[in-house]
Amino acid sequence: MKISNPFKQSKVSDSTTKNKFSDGFANFVSRQGYGADNMLTAGVYTFDNLTNDRLQLEAMYRQSWIVGAAVDSVAEDMTREGIVINSTNEPDEVQKMTTSLSRLGIWRSILEAIKWGRLYGGAIAVLNIDGQDPTTPLDVTKVGLGQFSGLTVYDRWQLQVDNQNTIETGPDAGLPAYYSIVSNISTGELSGLTYHHSRVIRLIGIQLPTYQAISEQMWGESIIERMKDRLVSFDTATMGTANLVQKAYYRTVKIEGLRQVLSSGGQAEENLLKQFDMMRFLQNSEGLSLIDSNDEFESHSYSFAGLSDVILQFGQQISGATGIPLVRLFGQSPAGLNSTGESDFRMYYDNIKAQQESTLRDGLMRVLQTMHQSLFGRETPEDFDFEFVSLWQTTDREKAEISSSIVTQTTLAYDHGVIDLETALQELRQASDVTGIFTNITDQQIEEAKDAPPPPAPDLSDDLIKQSKEIEI
Repeated sequence: MKISNPFKQSKVSDSTTKNKFSDGFANFVSRQGYGADNMLTAGVYTFDNLTNDRLQLEAMYRQSWIVGAAVDSVAEDMTREGIVINSTNEPDEVQKMTTSLSRLGIWRSILEAIKWGRLYGGAIAVLNIDGQDPTTPLDVTKVGLGQFSGLTVYDRWQLQVDNQNTIETGPDAGLPAYYSIVSNISTGELSGLTYHHSRVIRLIGIQLPTYQAISEQMWGESIIERMKDRLVSFDTATMGTANLVQKAYYRTVKIEGLRQVLSSGGQAEENLLKQFDMMRFLQNSEGLSLIDSNDEFESHSYSFAGLSDVILQFGQQISGATGIPLVRLFGQSPAGLNSTGESDFRMYYDNIKAQQESTLRDGLMRVLQTMHQSLFGRETPEDFDFEFVSLWQTTDREKAEISSSIVTQTTLAYDHGVIDLETALQELRQASDVTGIFTNITDQQIEEAKDAPPPPAPDLSDDLIKQSKEIEI
């Protein structure tokens, strides 16, 4: 008698299962576990390619307020508070640059570019420098006075990328080196304008893996594609509930011989309709329903219990798919005991901060350097930098508490000789960005504090006597 080895792997002849292995629990008799013929293996993911359907994306953006909020809210928050320029430039020069950002519409253009990048999967903002060949690499030092005139935004459908000429090195390696403007989207006819990649700020929706990015001409994915299934479920539930409102209360009347009355028509049918007109006329909060003794009248009502929870769950899934809190996306106050939504906003603002640093910093720095050269005729200082203003704004009470703590700690360190007066003034002025006080401390005052005598040494005798008494006790 030959006994087969139960642990020996058998050869699989079916080509569809060859080289296919799975682990975990499985019971093929009861059809439990992964790999068995059950619902776990019935669902698969397919490519929707909504990003390539421009007209559908535009229809969704125009008709669905949720799609509009998902596209616009992140773009608005990324550009809402602006930046703070840190530089050794004179204060009036920094102020002039800040004013130029608004005068040239830089923030408005970046806002538009982020929107179309999120909606279509890609967009660019072109640096307009008068008198220069846009096909040449950008050299900031060659920008003349007044040559920089702002940004022009194009979405991916207004562009034709050159996939034959790509960036060879650096963090953007593999991306197109040139972008040509399409004058007619339907025919693909070019306008003759071509821009070198160094002259554009490139913004995409969702970054794709390499092979998927190649299929999208190195653009990204529309943010709407990931949330489409959740959006359809939400709209279906909402519209279904709206339809139920119209059918929430039904009244039925059983009439003997109704079919014969309708089939015969004539006076009999008119009398029947007149009867129901009279019923509707008299049927109010104080009226009566007049029916024949052989007729039967019934009313049916529908309960909406649980529908709000279902719609809320779909809304939360959309919120999770977009990464936008319910309060920001739907304008809906958070529910639950002691729920303020503060933690949700903090996480959301941290996400916005990360996106600003990863997608806007390099392009915005290029804009500022070009603007500086155009305004003052010289390059930016070596220490030139900027910071995005935090979206989380402290209240006046929080500012007062922070100010009191900083002043107390700084004064204590100065009184005990840990820091000198110059350092104390520098610390107080540096904290003015948060506290809003001590903003009038000037560089001259800090310079004069270098020659200030150190504070007198504190008398610690009383403290020592007090401590010795405590030890004795």
